[in-house]
Amino acid sequence: MNLLSQILQPSALPAPKKQRRGVEIKSPREIEIMRQASRIVATVLKEISELVEPGMTTADLDAHAEKRIREMGATPSFKGYHGFPASICSCLNQEVVHGIPSRKKVIREGDVLKVDTGAYYEGFHGDSCITIAVGEVKPSAQRLIEVAEGALYKGIEQVKAGAFLLDLAGAIQDYVEANGFVVVEDFTGHGVGRNLHEEPSVFNFRTHQMPNVKLRAGMTLAIEPIVNAGSKHTRTLSDRWTAVTVDNALSAQFEHTVLVTETGYEILTDRTGL
Repeated sequence: MNLLSQILQPSALPAPKKQRRGVEIKSPREIEIMRQASRIVATVLKEISELVEPGMTTADLDAHAEKRIREMGATPSFKGYHGFPASICSCLNQEVVHGIPSRKKVIREGDVLKVDTGAYYEGFHGDSCITIAVGEVKPSAQRLIEVAEGALYKGIEQVKAGAFLLDLAGAIQDYVEANGFVVVEDFTGHGVGRNLHEEPSVFNFRTHQMPNVKLRAGMTLAIEPIVNAGSKHTRTLSDRWTAVTVDNALSAQFEHTVLVTETGYEILTDRTGL
């Protein structure tokens, strides 16, 4: 397991100030705070999707995200997390996850751009990621983006009290593979709340590596399928953060923070209507 995989596994995270066991069930008050944190994240990502254009740098997007998160009364979840130096993860084309924004990374027409960010508000986190087609992209790239987003919603559709995490994982995997792409297995989704990464791990493929957790109302999950156009395998660059595809094929990712309810789900980081 590489460093990035360890970061995504709740067991590898620092213990919270008050030791807790298992998956947390949020109270109505805590859920309302998470709605606010998640709305901040959704707002920032919507703004970035509207302002990004060729010639900007990923550092420009990071500066915007940090400024807006703080203006809305929150702090960036990512900045300083395990030493990460920025408020967003920004990944271009073959970069898969955890890309570090830089003034040297100029966004160009036709790029596939992933932007992942989080906000910490009154003790709780919201977390979400989008993939943006910059200008006119190749039809194959547009198709990849559409399938990655569709995979996220196929997984979310399985969420309700009494369902199991592998129901979600199987729905994502089946949809991605039916459309000719592959799910990245090096990284998973996760619980989210008091900590940015909590139990349980939310897999995007069928596995026996972790218990098949039964969902309960009040759980909050960050569901985030990562979809590659070529090999599912990744490698980590020398910055010890940025993961890229081993074959330089394109990668796309979407993520929402989702609340489990008795009858279904609520997408806390929903951007529609903003």
